[in-house]
Amino acid sequence: MDEKLEKLTRGEYHNPFEILSWHKIDGRYVVRVFVPEAVSVSLIRVGKGKEYPLKHIKSGIFEGYFDTSFDYRVQAEYKNHIKRVFIDPYSFDKSFFGEMDLFLFNQGNHFEIFKKMGAVYRIIDNIEGYNFSVWAPNAKRVSTVGDFNNWDGRIHQMRVLGNSGIWEIFIPEVGCGSLYKYEILTGQNQILLKSDPYGAYFEQRPKTASITWKSNYQWNDYEFISKKESEIHNLPLSIYEFYPGSWKRQKDGSFPNWREITFQVIDYIKDLGFNCIELLPVAEHPFDASWGYQVTGFYAPSSRYGNPDDFKFFVDMCHKNGIKIILDWTPAHFPKDEHGLYLFDGTHLYEHQDPKKGEHPDWKSAIFNYGRYEVSNFLIGSALNWLENYHIDGLRVDAVASMLYLDYSRKDGEWVPNIYGGRENIEAIEFIKKFNITVYSRYKNSFTIAEESTAWPGVTLPVYLGGLGFGFKWNMGWMHDTLGFFSKDPLFRKYHTGTLTFSLFYAFSENYILPLSHDEVVYGKKSLLEKMPGDDWQKFANLRLLFGWQFGHPGKKLIFMSGEFGQRNEWDHNKEIDWYLLNYESHRGIMRLIKDLNNLYTHNSEMYENESSYTCFQWIDFSDVDNTVMSFLRWNKKKNRFLIFIFNFTPVPRHNYKIGVPLLCNYKEILNSDSSFYGGSNIGNFGFVQAKKCQSHFSNQSIEITLPPLGFVVVSPDLEKE
Repeated sequence: MDEKLEKLTRGEYHNPFEILSWHKIDGRYVVRVFVPEAVSVSLIRVGKGKEYPLKHIKSGIFEGYFDTSFDYRVQAEYKNHIKRVFIDPYSFDKSFFGEMDLFLFNQGNHFEIFKKMGAVYRIIDNIEGYNFSVWAPNAKRVSTVGDFNNWDGRIHQMRVLGNSGIWEIFIPEVGCGSLYKYEILTGQNQILLKSDPYGAYFEQRPKTASITWKSNYQWNDYEFISKKESEIHNLPLSIYEFYPGSWKRQKDGSFPNWREITFQVIDYIKDLGFNCIELLPVAEHPFDASWGYQVTGFYAPSSRYGNPDDFKFFVDMCHKNGIKIILDWTPAHFPKDEHGLYLFDGTHLYEHQDPKKGEHPDWKSAIFNYGRYEVSNFLIGSALNWLENYHIDGLRVDAVASMLYLDYSRKDGEWVPNIYGGRENIEAIEFIKKFNITVYSRYKNSFTIAEESTAWPGVTLPVYLGGLGFGFKWNMGWMHDTLGFFSKDPLFRKYHTGTLTFSLFYAFSENYILPLSHDEVVYGKKSLLEKMPGDDWQKFANLRLLFGWQFGHPGKKLIFMSGEFGQRNEWDHNKEIDWYLLNYESHRGIMRLIKDLNNLYTHNSEMYENESSYTCFQWIDFSDVDNTVMSFLRWNKKKNRFLIFIFNFTPVPRHNYKIGVPLLCNYKEILNSDSSFYGGSNIGNFGFVQAKKCQSHFSNQSIEITLPPLGFVVVSPDLEKE
């Protein structure tokens, strides 16, 4: 016992519960408490108030013998006659974790781990407090330190639960909003001070402490949740990609609170016709310029924008207004900040030890060890936490390509082949499959999205059919090729039409989202408007044409904020977007077009049904390269409704341009990007064209239509008059 007590006082003992509080020895009950710096310690018997002085036996350890055990409070007296009465945390000896919890965690299959790990509010025997737990299997000792114990690692030393590597302690009377960290004694006798990997709330950077939290939020989105559609692939999904830190700022330039911008955001995007918001990562992160893609708090909304309930309010109100929420989620890597996951218990716990596998060459960050069950469980638990506790509808997994390939951004000799000698990261692939299986089995109406930039087959194919199991994939090839084409001078576009049409060769191989994302308007790439060639009139006409191509092309839609009104400057995360541009008619015209395109997209089934099937799309003509004109049909699922899109990619108007059409009827011109309403020159067809019995494009009837310069038109059969 002397040796154990000595280790305890040095902060090196793995199970202080074995020594402290009540124990029965030779028929008597001994109680020990450890109160460093105390001059004297007494027990106060609960219910009777009787005080029992204890004997000081060693370096802050006080002891007393009794005939029976009883409930007690500790009264400690310090120098200057300061007294403190508190509840002994070591009197709560029953673990929060059952054997099945530990087994499932170590097997990587504890899918409710977010309800157990971290700082969890509990009431035990009518006493409120927080249960603290952390995984640190190679630590000699772990303590919970915080503002409730003066950050003294001796006071709340935790116990390790068998061979699980989980350390825990229940600390009574710790209130919501208390600061804490874990003090870890490593195998090399180093002291580390780490934030809680499972923490629900953190101090705002540059501070790094975790914060205890107890949510009191009452959700109001039951009707929305209960009506969420599982067949989202056959429904319109128009996404507004959103970074809260630079949509709007406070007058002093600081970040807004979620509650301050909630209804501004909702009113704005509803008016524009978007039905979904994709948030750049809002998980806690230390570095603003990472935009949230280098995360230290995988379970916590960033305190930059308020507390966790403030974020819940934002999601809740979006749902009340029929708006889905997608969250960017970053399991590909994490930063090496001292307070974070890197070398968490003094060893390469969350990351690979070999830098050829554990260090990302582009971002200088650490790569998760997906083959370690507890790490896999940590990440999947994070995903499920966002879906359950924050009612997130979809998760977009960032940088999937970097997870799939062992040689991603690496030269020969800088990577380690898999067991078969290949470049595929087998452990990461299995993790991704397990993640998708778990999400879709537990949250059937939620969905996942892959940001995957290669031609990996079957990204959105179900796992049971050999795929990765994602619901959608960002079509990065479409974005790259389309923007490349539009950046060309119209005079030379006829030599590059294959770049634009290439995406239709593979458009139905996956469930695609067509992004015009934040990645394309930073780092010298220019804004969407400034990518366009020509003078100002041509730039705006080209931008309208680009949006028309995006909405006409099969696939769900995504536009990064400020693109909807044609911002001239690149996106700057340090300031709000350039709202002043809405004082100019040309920019308001872009916004009106986005609104009408969203209305067209969300109210016409031929625009969104069966988007991942070739039956929804039919070329009329893609071979008129000399005029650089393209036309196609969009069909609904029953093939009884269609819309016709015709694009003119040059600044030359085309009069009496003939295309074949399916029906002999009048056709309404339902959208013309050259309308003065959008900032154009009003070249068009006076609202309708009439089909004639004249063969063209393998059809027995055709229309002759006026195509505006650098513009597109959408026509619909006017069957009501037939």
